[in-house]
Amino acid sequence: METKLKHFGVQLPAWPRNVPAVSAAVVSEYAPYMVATYSRPPPVFVHGHMSWLWDVEGQRYLDFTAGIAVNSLGHCDKEFSRILRYQGSTLIHASNLYYNPWTGTLSKLLVEKTRESGGMHDAAAVFVCNSGSEANEAGIKFARKVGKVLDPSGEKHEIVSFTGAFHGRTMGALSATPNPKYQAPFAPMVPGFRVGTYNDVAGIDELVTEKTCSVIVEPIQGEGGVQVATDEFLIKLAKRCREVGALLHYDEIQCGLSRTGSFWAHGRLPKEAHPDILTTAKALGNGIPIGATIVNANVAEKIKVGDHGTTFGGNPLACRLATYVVHRLTEPELQTNVVAMGAVLARGLAQLREKYPELITEIRGRGLILGLQLTRDPTDIVNACLEKGLLVITAGTNTLRFVPALNITEKLIVAGLKMLDSAIASLSKYLLNCGYFVGPFMSLLLFGQSALVMRNSHLFRYPP
Repeated sequence: METKLKHFGVQLPAWPRNVPAVSAAVVSEYAPYMVATYSRPPPVFVHGHMSWLWDVEGQRYLDFTAGIAVNSLGHCDKEFSRILRYQGSTLIHASNLYYNPWTGTLSKLLVEKTRESGGMHDAAAVFVCNSGSEANEAGIKFARKVGKVLDPSGEKHEIVSFTGAFHGRTMGALSATPNPKYQAPFAPMVPGFRVGTYNDVAGIDELVTEKTCSVIVEPIQGEGGVQVATDEFLIKLAKRCREVGALLHYDEIQCGLSRTGSFWAHGRLPKEAHPDILTTAKALGNGIPIGATIVNANVAEKIKVGDHGTTFGGNPLACRLATYVVHRLTEPELQTNVVAMGAVLARGLAQLREKYPELITEIRGRGLILGLQLTRDPTDIVNACLEKGLLVITAGTNTLRFVPALNITEKLIVAGLKMLDSAIASLSKYLLNCGYFVGPFMSLLLFGQSALVMRNSHLFRYPP
């Protein structure tokens, strides 16, 4: 099948040109039984090791996504896998009706490492759950409870979030995610949520009021396009929260756990800008479902037995694995590697920006959470990278996101950058070979007509 681009009169082959037989068989057999909440390309992955994934045909892919910032230690870390096998044959689940050694071990470790790291200096207690959405949902409920304790009339119930935010898909977390794409199909949202403009310092005083019980914000927005909060914004936000008695909730589900080179992205801030609630997930389990809501004593003392709960959260299997992960992610050597490899990746992306100025306008982020801002929809570039053997993902509007494993090597980063360069070049070359001048008018012909070019971009396969 070929897709004709009527505007250019160009025919591009459908993507992929030939889905391998085994992959096609797997997709054909099982896709009809899976609720279609995801748009997946053809690779069917069956094996992973460090920063590599292999599909069912044996094709190898360099993974710059790490399962969307989850596999920070890479795929199938040797010691992680050993602990998984051992604990899986010892005790997996006994519910929160009883104690087990690992929920408490993980909770204590998170509190201690958080304090030692320079982040959330008054961290006191942890609620362990199963995902980032659940961690944020707990944070939202805890904030509402604190607000009600402070003002029994119920007036202090509003929760503030910001444009570009992504806090999850459960109804409370979704209500704090002001994106029509996610909210509109499930409206109306939970009442009591207000939205401010990210990094708008001037609007904070009017936005956060005596009715505010909590402000939830990502120090670095991942899904929102790798947007970085300024120190000035977060410091002012914290100051205003203290003035009106609101809680400050940092969502570090994607940017935390050493992804920026420090244990928490907010760790560089002064103590007065530290949060009352801190949520994490993703890298905490390195692929095993787990989330955590860290709170200070002011919050913890107001949460009573029965106020919240979870069936699977805090199970021995997930908590023992997360304990290992936290120990690894707080190693100075790993954090040093994040800073160094982040610099290598950023330099390489800067070189691509110089090479393709009509396409790339900005590089954002810190450490190994970086975004490449484009002038067009990046979907065809993602597909072209896939054809080259590189896995990358998008974020926000026209942004390529890079969140590889934190122990990735310089050799692999350089290899990935070459694949990305080759993918972009092949796309440019293809249109050039079709008779289009790629030069001063690149932004018009190639990158300015994304709506026309990309209408069926998920079908395109660009030749190598």
